[in-house]
Amino acid sequence: MTGDARILLVEDDPQDVELTLRAFRSENVQSRIEVVRDGEEALDYLFCRGDYKGRPSDQPPTLVLLDLKLPKIGGLQVLRELKASAECRSIPVIVLTSSGEQRDVAESYRLGVNSYIQKPVDIVEFRKAIRALALYWLGVNRSPFSRKAGGFPPSAPPLNPQ
Repeated sequence: MTGDARILLVEDDPQDVELTLRAFRSENVQSRIEVVRDGEEALDYLFCRGDYKGRPSDQPPTLVLLDLKLPKIGGLQVLRELKASAECRSIPVIVLTSSGEQRDVAESYRLGVNSYIQKPVDIVEFRKAIRALALYWLGVNRSPFSRKAGGFPPSAPPLNPQ
């Protein structure tokens, strides 16, 4: 899949980071994936400050995958600040979290999340979720920060492989 996309993975659990990266690799996602481990680091990355002050501000991530249960600054606060910012509000944000609490789902959408995915516990189901996410957000969807024209990449696998 597309190589010009840049994904920001905001996840504090090292096992979930590795699982997510492996799932993307197994789906042949060629995008650059940056990993930050807490909400404060995510905001620093997105707003080009702190350790990321040298990051080009004209190259925002194409997609943010955001866990909600984060140290320092929680995921909902990250989402709130991201969507309140004129320069970052159009970045698609997908909550990818273990929380299935209705109040987290409702608050995420109230704050402007583009999609909410509860992490499946089963590894096969997790890979299916990552595959669907990649097919839509990196294949079908046209991001304001991507140079591609949208649509499935020519090498996209069938939707229901047996």
